[in-house]
Amino acid sequence: MRFSLLILLALMAVSCGDVPKNSSPNTSVNKNANTKTEVPTYTYQVVKSYPHDPNAFTQGLIFRDGFLYEGTGEEGESTLRKVDIATGKVLQKFALRSEIFGEGLTAIGDKLYQISWQNGLAWEYNLSDFKMLREITYTGEGWGITTDGTQLIMSDGTHLLKFIDPQTFKTTRTVPVMQDSGKPLYLLNELEWVKGEIWANIWHSEQTATGTTQGRMPNIARPNTIARIDPASGHVTGWIDLAGISPTDQDDKDKQENTLNGIAYDEAGDRLFVTGKNWKKLYEIKVVPK
Repeated sequence: MRFSLLILLALMAVSCGDVPKNSSPNTSVNKNANTKTEVPTYTYQVVKSYPHDPNAFTQGLIFRDGFLYEGTGEEGESTLRKVDIATGKVLQKFALRSEIFGEGLTAIGDKLYQISWQNGLAWEYNLSDFKMLREITYTGEGWGITTDGTQLIMSDGTHLLKFIDPQTFKTTRTVPVMQDSGKPLYLLNELEWVKGEIWANIWHSEQTATGTTQGRMPNIARPNTIARIDPASGHVTGWIDLAGISPTDQDDKDKQENTLNGIAYDEAGDRLFVTGKNWKKLYEIKVVPK
């Protein structure tokens, strides 16, 4: 899965250096991309764990008004769900068409926005009843999506974040995401807006930075981490080390995709929830200095 994009990213890393030389006019270029500055690494405390549907291939996760809303992936299994946190019970579900591979999910006001991986389609729904209001087309892949409350912010597996007008779904600007090492941070997956920052899962961040797993390109990041990103500059401002948070899932060698993927922030209650693809549990965590 995603081999074509991974091959492209490998070629970019070899031939183009750390930052694409030909940035588009609406791309914010990180002028300090080659400056190596150590940023803090945080760890976590588990506040509480909750049941999570192990059949949910989690691609998007948000918290709204006491409930979780979850987007799941895989062709023939992609859904939009409303979930009771305490029990993990699915209270409401909308199934996408069988050829769709669902990806990220977010909400602005009373509207939900869900994207697809390679289908070039996004959907706007009523938050209250999952009524589909419109189907939207776009170019390129879709991985994660979040919002600053005004614009949608989308990842496509590269190191670029796209800021998108929710009315037209046109990209208004792009921001390259750079690690503290000065290298691009690729494979940005599920996204969440947390206290003015973009928090990002990295696809298969459980892999080591120098190794490969089942023929995949080595991850270009730190293992088992969430990246904290400044939305203005694209600088990684911190790493959250989640190693070992769900050992029964992370040690399951029978699952190829049981990677961290799901960040939901309860702004009113200042609570943070994380999970992964096909994980058995959802975790409420507190981020603390390492």
